Amino acid sequence: MSTVALDHQLYNKPGNNEKDGAVLILHGLFGSKRNWNTLAQGFSKSLDKPIYTLDLRNHGTSPHQHGMTYAEMAQDVLEFIDKHDLKQTTIIGHSMGGKVAMAVALDPYFDTCKDLLQNLIVVDIAPVKAGVSEEFRGYAEAMLSIENGKMKTRKHADMLLSAFESDSDMRAFLLTNLGTATTERPYVKFRIPINIIQKALPDIGDFSYSPGERVWEGRTLFIKGAESPYINHHGIPLIQSFFPNYMLESLGTGHLVHAEQPAEFKQLVEKFLAIPTSSPPSFFIRSSP
Repeated sequence: MSTVALDHQLYNKPGNNEKDGAVLILHGLFGSKRNWNTLAQGFSKSLDKPIYTLDLRNHGTSPHQHGMTYAEMAQDVLEFIDKHDLKQTTIIGHSMGGKVAMAVALDPYFDTCKDLLQNLIVVDIAPVKAGVSEEFRGYAEAMLSIENGKMKTRKHADMLLSAFESDSDMRAFLLTNLGTATTERPYVKFRIPINIIQKALPDIGDFSYSPGERVWEGRTLFIKGAESPYINHHGIPLIQSFFPNYMLESLGTGHLVHAEQPAEFKQLVEKFLAIPTSSPPSFFIRSSP
């Protein structure tokens, strides 16, 4: 299985260790490490730990590569951890990045390296095998239409995208991936390979493991958007099966939990990471979805 060298940004206090207690942040579909800049800066100060924001394959400034199964994307992250010799890590993943984070935690690699991963934080996604939502399939279709239409400005691209998405904030999020027209190429083009991502959507809706196949018994926090459907009564039993030492918290947001309520999200993460590592499993209080 070929891996991709993931591009990253490190946030750390001067003189701090860059390895021990590192926090890795994995973005969602069509996102990038840039989406987490402000929170990563805040975590670096409040947690006093090195914070790494990563661009997953085919996103941000990481290399483009056919194949986007969670097994493949998890290996990219494991390779990053190994290359940077990170210890006692925490992984935070949102949406697609949350599934990557779960696949990393469930990888057999940690059977012999149990202390390498200390905490897992999964934002608004469950370990389910399901199709990518119609909403996100529509985004991919619209983004391909923008490229194929060879539109000259961001404004024209936004107008086309508005037929698929009325929320201006979501459109702005998607269009962070759009490059500007140049003299050599007099039309806008996405920096990410939309054609590769669209073909990979069935794999992005899938998950690497089936219930009973693997278990990670480490400390795990799931953060749900109360107005989002991605963690529901179908997903809770799967969470329990894969991650028995979990706790579930909810914020009054949609799917972009960390963007809609960043202060409250940051507080939940800090509260969870402040729990002593020696706390018994009974400490993990499970709230209802």
